[in-house]
Amino acid sequence: MLSVYATTACDTDTTATNQSVPKPNFDEATYNWSRTFAEVLQLTNQKHYKPDNVEDSMMKSIDAFLNNLDPHSAFLAPKTYQRMMESTSGEFFGIGIVIDNTRKPEDSHLTVIDTIPGGPADKAGVQVMDKIVEIEGEKLAGQSTEEITAKLKGPRNTKVKIKVMRQEGGDLLDFTITRDVIKEQNSLSFHLKDQNIYYLSLSTFSENAVKQVEQLLQSSEKNHYKGIILDLRNNSGGLLSSVVDIAGLFLDKGSIVATTKDKHNKVIQTYKTTREPIVKGNLPIFILTNNYTASAAEILAGDLKIHSEQLAQSKSKRKLMVFLVGTTTFGKGSVQEVIPISNNSAIKITTSLYFLPNDTTIQGVGIQPDFVVERTQPLTEQVRWFTKNYGREHAFKNHIKVVTSSAAQDNKQVADDSKTANDAQTIKRWTDRSREMLQKDNQLHATIELINLFHSAQKTCPQQVCTRTQAAAYMKQHLITDDNTLTIELVEP
Repeated sequence: MLSVYATTACDTDTTATNQSVPKPNFDEATYNWSRTFAEVLQLTNQKHYKPDNVEDSMMKSIDAFLNNLDPHSAFLAPKTYQRMMESTSGEFFGIGIVIDNTRKPEDSHLTVIDTIPGGPADKAGVQVMDKIVEIEGEKLAGQSTEEITAKLKGPRNTKVKIKVMRQEGGDLLDFTITRDVIKEQNSLSFHLKDQNIYYLSLSTFSENAVKQVEQLLQSSEKNHYKGIILDLRNNSGGLLSSVVDIAGLFLDKGSIVATTKDKHNKVIQTYKTTREPIVKGNLPIFILTNNYTASAAEILAGDLKIHSEQLAQSKSKRKLMVFLVGTTTFGKGSVQEVIPISNNSAIKITTSLYFLPNDTTIQGVGIQPDFVVERTQPLTEQVRWFTKNYGREHAFKNHIKVVTSSAAQDNKQVADDSKTANDAQTIKRWTDRSREMLQKDNQLHATIELINLFHSAQKTCPQQVCTRTQAAAYMKQHLITDDNTLTIELVEP
């Protein structure tokens, strides 16, 4: 039976329903609704059949309030806050995965963007793009990302059970993973020898990242590389101080990298470079971005692009050849502050926004690359199997076989392929796995083509690539990317 409680706190004026009612300010709204919330608590205590888990309900209410303001504000319950503080030392006990930060609390899964090579999850068989749907038998829907990551961490050598849904479908997979020390590899660099191009991937921004980029640039001055590729794909951010220091390797001393502004549009802090640059010539720097390039990584990419554009339009003799390749970045330009509160808890709350040197914000917008190149993913296991077994003459059981002198070599190749397939099941070092991935990386290949175009133009028609603007226009004219529109005319018979 449903009992209805009537309130007489106020009468309804039906004559004003068509008039716009001004929004109450923060103080008015919280005063009015905190009173309502208190009524709900009182009635719950008086009337609810079994008011258990009150503390948990209160914590979820606070978290819902903060998360409704914006997706990056959240309540950190005592256990979550404690685990977060423990993990800030740079060495923590976890399972070794890189997660999708775009996840929302209502999502029923957590996507694995990458696994730390040789880490617990990697050894257990967790793969890139796996979706975690349960942790210790608990479904993830309704839990914040902070809560979930806190549950994945714990004392060393303890076990955590996760249930995973794989892209190929089929049954859900169960993994029992032993937590261990996780030391993330922040950078990885290769010399593409036959192309004379240097490649550096940064997964996050740390103090070591600055040294890596500095060494790379110094080496490029000596070895006369055709270009440098800085891979910021899947880089979710890190230390802003590291970004400022890296920007200082490219920009004049005292250049603005970013500013923060509060809700009144008042500048809170300005971040400027503090050193003399290393890059002085027109060595092209190509930055790879995708939709997981976020926060500090977006600031660096956007900052260098803007300064490069401004120098191209100025009368300065110094040119900065920076180009972005890939897809639009994530668009997180907000600043969060963790503030301890009572009951051993804390809140993570958005306090300001980042602005780039041209006074624009990346918040909700991201950085648009100069050359749009969508990533084509490697073939799935099903597609590889289908291609191997269908659509070819040799797929027929009774196809005519031609015996050639190379038959022995073919047999050897089959054996080698079989061995390669078996070897692929073993755990590989990150460098080996990265080499394999880069071999099939169409965004990287497009970037190499752009660098070669630029290099050739410098020799044959340097007047067409004198500035960044001219160089970008020249390369767009000569390389077909995903943002090019072809003019296709019908030829009449």
